[in-house]
Amino acid sequence: MSSKVLEQFLQENLADLKAKGLYNVIDPLESPNGPTIKIGGKELINLSSNNYLGLATDPRLIEAATEATRTYGVGAGAVRTINGTLKLHLELEQKIAEFKHTEAAIAYQSGFNCNMAAISAVMDKNDAILSDELNHASIIDGCRLSRATIIRVNHSDIDDLRAKAKEAVESGKYGKVMVITDGVFSMDGDIAKLPEIVEIAEEFDLITYVDDAHGSGVLGKGAGTVKHFGLSDKIDFQIGTLSKAIGVVGGYVAGRQNLIDWLKVRSRPFLFSTALTPADVAAAKRAIDILMESTELHDKLWENGDYLKKGLKSMGFNIGDSETPITPCIIGEEKTTQEFSKRLYEEGVYAKAIVFPTVPKGTGRVRNMPTAAHTKEMLDQALAIYEKVGKEMGIL
Repeated sequence: MSSKVLEQFLQENLADLKAKGLYNVIDPLESPNGPTIKIGGKELINLSSNNYLGLATDPRLIEAATEATRTYGVGAGAVRTINGTLKLHLELEQKIAEFKHTEAAIAYQSGFNCNMAAISAVMDKNDAILSDELNHASIIDGCRLSRATIIRVNHSDIDDLRAKAKEAVESGKYGKVMVITDGVFSMDGDIAKLPEIVEIAEEFDLITYVDDAHGSGVLGKGAGTVKHFGLSDKIDFQIGTLSKAIGVVGGYVAGRQNLIDWLKVRSRPFLFSTALTPADVAAAKRAIDILMESTELHDKLWENGDYLKKGLKSMGFNIGDSETPITPCIIGEEKTTQEFSKRLYEEGVYAKAIVFPTVPKGTGRVRNMPTAAHTKEMLDQALAIYEKVGKEMGIL
């Protein structure tokens, strides 16, 4: 028999979330996660995936994964430090370092794991972290795990960052001070002010840490936000995921050789979690090869992103200040946002409602993610549905 206390807690809190329009229903796909998807037998234009370049279903990656599985099996069989490091893992890490213009790289099982691993391996209770208030949940959790003092910085507010950096360093209370930011902020699509952040970091000797989960494959002709600003030699930690533009699963930290050597002996997810599967490693390596060979997919992504943005904006939707293909339609109130997403679904567009706690209360939005795999016809169809639903609900 389950605990009565637990049962009461779950019932009350689930009911509360549902009443406030904050309960998230998960929709299982009956198809690959491509530009169109099938859910409940219904064909939908997919504007909710992070499969930016369409690589998750690319035949070249499928072939690489299949070949690696036949050669090495379905699992690595151990943690990296025992005998779970395959030749493939080292090849992937060398490829990532080349891609990110760093001395070395280390691969992890997920992007979330990277932030759990890297922050706590370097920062501790004697240190401080300057963290942008809109940083991803995995950064926040990684900071908490480190036990360092977390100093919240107003979003992309350079004056606030300088003042708090000066105060933290001059207080003499901390051994090390790190500044952490997303490269591209996933809910608004804006880009971190890395040149200004680096300037402050150099002035106060801050450790610099950029999570480029939504910038890799998207900015810098694919190499990411740090490359976009020409700062590859100025950022201590470049974090990324292998599951968004790269189209597979996993994550990485790229940086100087001695940093990577340290993470291999002191980051807990690397030490205590079974290595990435051979198929994932081979597919991710192939994806990076594709990005380094040509900017075709990158260019198509931007073309589609600009097209969708222009269409939504001309109708009168609030798309915020996105500087990337990420295109939020900011509706505001949570229940209205959920209803808007539901109506889009009924008309044939899958664009998931994003509400608190993922975004601040009162800023509910439908987050649109056009990819390189969408056709102009698909986007035209989606725009027509947006206009219909927007007028019907009084949003336009």
